[in-house]
Amino acid sequence: MKKSEWSDKQLEELLRQMPKIKDHRDPRDIYQNLSLKKQKRPVWVIPVIASAAALLLIVILIPKLLVGNRFSLSQEDEKSERKMELISKMQDKAIEMKKRQSSSKSMDSTGAEKFGLMREMNLKTAAYEGEIGNRKILTYWIPDHQGQILIPVSTIVNRKASQSWITLFNENMVHLKEEKWGLSDYYPMNATLTLNEKENSVNVDVPRNHPYGQGANETIFVNAIKKDISTNSNVKRIRFSTNRHPGIELGNFGHLEEINAENENKRAFFLYPSNNQNKPFLVPSVSKYNTINAAFTAMKNDQSEWGLQASILPAMKFRKMVIKKNTLYLTLNEKSMLEDSPKTIYSIEALLLTAKEFGIKSVFILDAPLTRVGIFDLTKEIKVPVAPNLRSTP
Repeated sequence: MKKSEWSDKQLEELLRQMPKIKDHRDPRDIYQNLSLKKQKRPVWVIPVIASAAALLLIVILIPKLLVGNRFSLSQEDEKSERKMELISKMQDKAIEMKKRQSSSKSMDSTGAEKFGLMREMNLKTAAYEGEIGNRKILTYWIPDHQGQILIPVSTIVNRKASQSWITLFNENMVHLKEEKWGLSDYYPMNATLTLNEKENSVNVDVPRNHPYGQGANETIFVNAIKKDISTNSNVKRIRFSTNRHPGIELGNFGHLEEINAENENKRAFFLYPSNNQNKPFLVPSVSKYNTINAAFTAMKNDQSEWGLQASILPAMKFRKMVIKKNTLYLTLNEKSMLEDSPKTIYSIEALLLTAKEFGIKSVFILDAPLTRVGIFDLTKEIKVPVAPNLRSTP
């Protein structure tokens, strides 16, 4: 502490100048008060102080505890409300699903097209990669019920490692159900097909009384043989014989011994309705087209001469077509109105099969108003089918 700068004389002089103070209390009272201060405080004072302190703590803490309880209770209430809301939504969805199921049972084909397809309703017509595995796919060209055109019908069969394609072809043609499919009963052919691997050729031997020598039968027969062999193999030559003698006698062709088995391409696929089947057939055109754009344009109109219907829906409008690395990018017009319906599925398959005719491996449909149509994911490129018109046989 700093030392005072006042001297003793100065302090005395200051005290004298201060006013005098008189104590009017009785000397005995002053003494009594001094004696009381020397006594100990009573024992009851400490509990009172402690009680007061505890009371003060309770007053401070109770509001906080009440707020905390309210908060926890409110959380429990919110959780309970959320659970009840979730249960209610699930019940609503279950009711809605039941309504849809009951309405779908009474819905006819037109209604199904209008309201869309269930994902499990696989209405595709063709065979795609991943369905075949270690088995073999065979395609038979069958005349329609009027004998005007040939319709490709494919089937997947089991095979042994040592079996050739032509052995499988001969064995399984007896299992075809042409009449059930609404087509002409044509197979098995009244002919024997044998493979000559060294010459990469197939010999077709018919009996002397074969039914393929007159009128439309001979044209159908020759074209069916060519398409059967070129579709299922890489064979380039076809030789004919009658009762193991070279050549076959045909009305319009005369004496025919050999023809080429060239694989046809650059055709457009159209719809051929089947009276006995829910699914139509997708059939290649008789004519060929120089460009895929020309083929797509033709597919928008019927070919009534052959009983074929347009396969591209009017609502499917193309704004741009680009081919890059064997992939066709089809950009749809903004006015394209697609539905998840059988007709849209068949249109997409017709596009895929036609694209395959021009050497394209996959198709990417851009700016589509839907993300899925049946089994097709429109957000990704779609691989072209392995074969058209897949049908089951025993």
